[in-house]
Amino acid sequence: MPFRRQTYRNLAYLLLAFPLGAAYFVVITTGLSTGLGLVVTLLGVPIVAGTLAATLGIGSLEARLAGRLLDVDVDRPAPDVEVAFGSVDEIVATTKRVVTTRATWTGLLLVGVKFVFGIVAFTAVVAAGTTSAALLALPVLYDASGVSYTLGPYVVDTLAEAAVGAGCGVVFLLGSLHALNGLARVGGALTSALLGGPTTAATGDADA
Repeated sequence: MPFRRQTYRNLAYLLLAFPLGAAYFVVITTGLSTGLGLVVTLLGVPIVAGTLAATLGIGSLEARLAGRLLDVDVDRPAPDVEVAFGSVDEIVATTKRVVTTRATWTGLLLVGVKFVFGIVAFTAVVAAGTTSAALLALPVLYDASGVSYTLGPYVVDTLAEAAVGAGCGVVFLLGSLHALNGLARVGGALTSALLGGPTTAATGDADA
């Protein structure tokens, strides 16, 4: 498993989830709050429509990411929404098209889910990585000046204890990779479900 390319694609997907999820959330919430605040002046209508239309692009990007990194085929119909704000009539027509398109609302829901998923994914990857690195470094650092290692109630101060700790680190790393691969599969399944198609790829088979 540590030598499979798919594992590292899964990790890349998880690491990208946080910055992308945060960016989506900030852009969409800022656009909607600004647009809704200006609706009474009519300037807010194109802002809201444009912000909702952006969720279509976000959905397309997430579908491509799931395909490239997770090998998940998201069967998503391409939304046919023409966006134009050149006149009042075009603004009204664009707003109607955006609001009545299902992909807009699934994309909006995806933004919220991606934000939460990104936080969970980032926390899991960082926690797994730092813990594994600390355990694997035990034989080198256990007797370094100014460094004190403890595993639960035990102080690691001999090479034998450090070797046991490093062995635990290997086991922990392998278990963490299995868990992170599973988390990536969850992300792919959520994306596929929200964007309207079944997952067909074998991320789980690749990492079994």
